Order: sequence, then structure tokens, then C-alpha cells
Amino acid sequence: MSSNIINKTKKGLFGIALFAWGSMALADWPLNMTKGVTPHANTAYELHMFSLWVSAAIGTVVFGIMIWSMIKHRKSQGAVPANFHESTSVEIAWTVVPFLILIAFAVKATVGLNAAEDHSKPELTIKVTGIQWKWRYEYYIDNINNNNVKNNNVKFVSSRIQAHLDASMANDQKKIQSFGKKYLADVDNYLVVPVGTKIMFQITADDVIHSWWVPDLGLKRDAVPGVINPISVTIPEKEAGNTFAGKCTELCGRLHAFMPIVVKAVSKTKFKTWYAKKQAEQKAAADSDAGKDWTKEANLMVRGKDVYTKNCMACHQATGKGIPGTFPALAGSPLVKGPAAGHLKIVIKGQKGMPAFSKLSDIDLAAVITYERKAWGNKGSVVRPADVKAAR
Repeated sequence: MSSNIINKTKKGLFGIALFAWGSMALADWPLNMTKGVTPHANTAYELHMFSLWVSAAIGTVVFGIMIWSMIKHRKSQGAVPANFHESTSVEIAWTVVPFLILIAFAVKATVGLNAAEDHSKPELTIKVTGIQWKWRYEYYIDNINNNNVKNNNVKFVSSRIQAHLDASMANDQKKIQSFGKKYLADVDNYLVVPVGTKIMFQITADDVIHSWWVPDLGLKRDAVPGVINPISVTIPEKEAGNTFAGKCTELCGRLHAFMPIVVKAVSKTKFKTWYAKKQAEQKAAADSDAGKDWTKEANLMVRGKDVYTKNCMACHQATGKGIPGTFPALAGSPLVKGPAAGHLKIVIKGQKGMPAFSKLSDIDLAAVITYERKAWGNKGSVVRPADVKAAR
């Protein structure tokens, strides 16, 4: 082979090696998988990078040999094909080496999966329920600082910022840009969790399949109606004060993109303070409900507007006119103006594309149905909590 051919071969191999090493430099590129903050999030990242290294090495060797062979064994250089049918050494090598590589992958992956699937002795359990298109969180305290936090379960719904949805529906690009990085990545109620605490999340859904994903924490589980998918994690204490964003990653309907997740990590002391405050708020709300006359239309309308805004407005719109061809109008609807029994049935049990709202309390259901039957010029009848209870 001439020196010119040898030099070209060397340059070609060097270029391939440079490309492989360059791909490693892209590890910190935003398009690459990012590092997490929990042990098994980092295990996933390390496994990803390990596979990238191995793939780059294999690609360098395979393509290097191919290019070298094509240059060295060209017919114009008088190369004569070798006459052999097998090589025991080569066959052993290309069987054993891939086998060892796969074993290395399996061992590392198994370690990470075992950590994520270790649900023994959780200190805090949080039930996460996907609902079109929001998340409901319910806390169960198991053992945080010797149970100094009384086990009065805190529960709440976390929804998108309504202004984000309104701007998107109006295609108001100027307003969307004003939200900055928080657009479609912020919620009204953060999921607050303590650091240095083993937390088990129990993921499920009420209506269709969702998927709860927080990449920085290495958390992702499908939320399937009637099924509990657990995943456990401990957030390092150094992450106290940080927030971690996530999304629903299962196409779950028209507003799938408007179902963000925000997890806020705090110290155990701050978590206890926050938890006690939430308990007090829930008790105050319950006491307030108990002290009101829910047979009065005025009380139902005030409560109903709030429930409608949180649960119905995304589809049926603030005007009650819906979206033609997609979501029916409630303003002037024969269903809304007709007997309350039909209206109750659809709201409680759902129908076609509309989810069931049976998880709402009797008061909330009575309030929102009354609001729909009285708002926007509708002249329907008032629905009271006793009517909802009888219709369930």
C-alpha cells in the first residue's frame, strides 16, 4: 500500500475517533439526558452515559475496520479475497464480548430498579391521582420525627395556572412570552415534600391513563385507573428549597399539555410547619361548610363559580358557550334548562368524552350544577346537597 493510502487511512480513523470523543463532550449539551438529584435518577443518567460510551466505542471499532478494509483491500490495489469459511476465535470473541457488555448493563440497571422499587418502611406516603387535567395529592404520614406531625391527612388538587390556558386559547403570544419559563410549568398548589425522608408515591388515576413524570427526581409512573403504581425516593437534604418541574407524559385528552407538576423540597422542620398550616386550612374550610346553609341559592352560586372555574371552565369556557364541535355549550342548553335528574346523572357519572365528577363532595356538586343551571341567563332549578346524595 502506498504511503498516501496509509496516511488517508490514518486520517479517516482519527476522524472517527474524534467524532466518538466529541459525542462524549455532548454529554452536557441540553439535548442530552440531564443529571438528576436523587440516587436512582443519577443511576439512570450513568447507565445512559455508559451505554453511550460503549456504543461509541463499538461504532469506532466497527466503522474503523470497515473503512480500513475498503481502502486496503481495493481491487485496484490487487487485493485477492481470502478463502476461509470460519474462525473459531472470532466467533468466540463476538459472542463473549457482547454477552459481557449486556451483563454489565443488566447489573447496573438492576441496582437502579431495585432502589426505586424498595418500598419498605416509607416515612411519608403520597397518593397521586391523575384527573383530566390536574393532579390530586393525598398525604399519609408514617414516621417523620417520631410522628410529631399528627396524622390528619392533607389532600388538595394541583392545577395549571388558569392564565396560561387563557393565553393559549386566545393565542396571545405577547402574554405567553411574558410568562417566561414558567409557561405551562407552574401550578396553583405545589407538592411540598421533606428532604432526607423516604417517600413512597402511589400513582393512580380517576378517568383515563396519565403518567406522572418528574425527571430531576428520577420519577415516572403511569397513572392507570384502578391500579396503584408505587415508586419510592429520598431527596438529598442539600436540595432543600429547590423546586422540580414535571409533566404528564401520557396523551390524556385535549388539555394534556396543560397538566404540569411542581414538587418543592423543604427541610423537615418547614415541612411540619407547612403540613400543620394545611391541616388548619382544611379544618377551617370544613367548619365553614358546616356553618353555612347550603339550601340557599346565593351560597351555592358563590361556591359553584369557584368549582366551575377549577373543573369545568377549560372545556365549557367562562362564557358557558363551550367550543363548537368539541365541547357543548351550557348556556341555553336543553339539558341545563331541563329536569335536574339528567344534569345530575351526567355530572356524577360522566358521558362519552366527559369524565365523571363523583369524587367531588355533595356540596361541590350541588354548587356547580346550580351555578350551571342559573348562570349565563339559564333558568334551571336549584340543586341541593341532599339531591346529589340521593342521585349517587
